[in-house]
Amino acid sequence: MNNGSKITYLALALFGIAGPLLFPAYTMSIAFLWVMVLMTSTWDILGGQTGYNSLGNITFFGIGMYVSAVVQVAFFYEGGVAEYTSAAGSIPPNATPEEYFWGLFIGIIAAGLAGLALALVFSTFMFGLRGPYFAIGSLGLAIAVAEFTITVDYVGGPSGMSMPMFPGDIEFRSTFFYMICFALTIIAHFLVRWLYSTQFGLAINAIRDDEDKAEAMGIPTLVYKRVGWCIAAFFMGCIGAVVGNMVGFIDKEVAYPIPTFGIFMVAAALLGGKGTLWGPVLGAIIFTVIKDTAWTYLLGFQWIALGLLLILNIVFFQQGIMGWLQDKYPEKFGIVVDGSQVSKDRTS
Repeated sequence: MNNGSKITYLALALFGIAGPLLFPAYTMSIAFLWVMVLMTSTWDILGGQTGYNSLGNITFFGIGMYVSAVVQVAFFYEGGVAEYTSAAGSIPPNATPEEYFWGLFIGIIAAGLAGLALALVFSTFMFGLRGPYFAIGSLGLAIAVAEFTITVDYVGGPSGMSMPMFPGDIEFRSTFFYMICFALTIIAHFLVRWLYSTQFGLAINAIRDDEDKAEAMGIPTLVYKRVGWCIAAFFMGCIGAVVGNMVGFIDKEVAYPIPTFGIFMVAAALLGGKGTLWGPVLGAIIFTVIKDTAWTYLLGFQWIALGLLLILNIVFFQQGIMGWLQDKYPEKFGIVVDGSQVSKDRTS
């Protein structure tokens, strides 16, 4: 790890820890910033590093949210989940601190495992598709799962279901969920960083560059693609469980925000530079700041502002900000450039 990386990590750590103290009124907003960083970074495992642009990762976010809700309700309500949801909110979602925190802890783990398991199942037929067909197929998967969810009365159907109430004051609640979002993001980042430095990283990059050649070289491409998607699905399920508790109520729109978070994570990765470690992180931070600013000060024109941002990204930064910086200042990123070749290219 070079000095630049150390400084970057130190700055992010200080901001992550001190954020709620310096900006207490924006604790939940910063928490959602970390949610976006996690979403974008894990999307890039398949979308940037492997070359499979998924528009359906939000599927696992919603599945995790519902799985966690079921687990948490089962912890505090003896009548069962079906009776709780059929009551349509007439049963107070009150849990003791012990019931709530144990339910939340097990719910987050169950949500991640459910996302991982379903990604493994979906991959058996989804990875028969490539290129734009995979992108559209994954989007169709997300829409289908969202529509199927509202037909299941056990989880409230179209009416949704209330999450258990947090047993504490509002300030502690905001800080508590903020720290979970920050911790999950840090864990995901360092796991991804380590994976990219191993044979796994080399293999998925080979798939991205030329999958047929990778298969001819003996690389089990399906295995690596499955592993990459399962890792992303696990973290998406976990963060879905957390966001469900942050919102306090879940239905199809909350659990499967395809037009917003589903697309935002892809746009943020493209903005920062997909296929890089720091590009998705940078893109998520910049995109979230611009989005929140537009939603605050340009209400009514916020979608126009985001559209212009994407146009500027595509026209001037097709490789994303990190890609542009690496081309502009390769020595800053440890990239060795053949000077004689550069001179030749410039004169040709």
